[in-house]
Amino acid sequence: MMTFHVVTLFPEMVEQYVRESILGRALSDKKISVQYYNPRDFSIDARKRVDDIPYGGGPGMVMQADPILRAVAKARGRSKKKKFKIFIFSPSGEKFTNIHADTYILKYTDIILICGRYEGIDARVREILQADELSIGNYVLTGGEIPAMVIIDAVSRRIPGVLGDDLSVENRRIASHDVYTRPAKFLYAEKEYSVPEVLLSGDHKKIDAWRKDHS
Repeated sequence: MMTFHVVTLFPEMVEQYVRESILGRALSDKKISVQYYNPRDFSIDARKRVDDIPYGGGPGMVMQADPILRAVAKARGRSKKKKFKIFIFSPSGEKFTNIHADTYILKYTDIILICGRYEGIDARVREILQADELSIGNYVLTGGEIPAMVIIDAVSRRIPGVLGDDLSVENRRIASHDVYTRPAKFLYAEKEYSVPEVLLSGDHKKIDAWRKDHS
């Protein structure tokens, strides 16, 4: 079973997503486990503060190192398994792909996902934990929760049994970005729209060739 440990100030955001649909079934079937760690719960500040102004000046606030390090220590202590991988999200990080997802399944039992907020995370967290920076695209998001959900989703669906049929994993079959279902023809705004004839032919070689051309 793959265990995801999510360090986030907003665990309910991620939890709501992973409880639904395919991921929800994967949780129920114990194909995956998702644990949450709110840095505020690990703050020693009386007000549970986890951020402060950046050294050198500049706008916004920076997430402090200590609460995050305590949260990660808790995550690592909850499992006897030692095949951990720790990620911090950054637009400058390595671009995440399906190849990464397959590799994680083979190499790790636990993935720790640290979700930044505000102007980012104190860089000493990355240094101390030797965490890898990971990116889901060349853009900036408000926080790391969306990237965390992307990683959990993409990795989980590649775990045997999560999708039911292994051929549902896209790069294990010939897949097209154009898909159709019944009816074969319908009218919209007085114009007829039809499914490509090749998909109705029953000729699987021609269908595979068409899908390859449209993948």
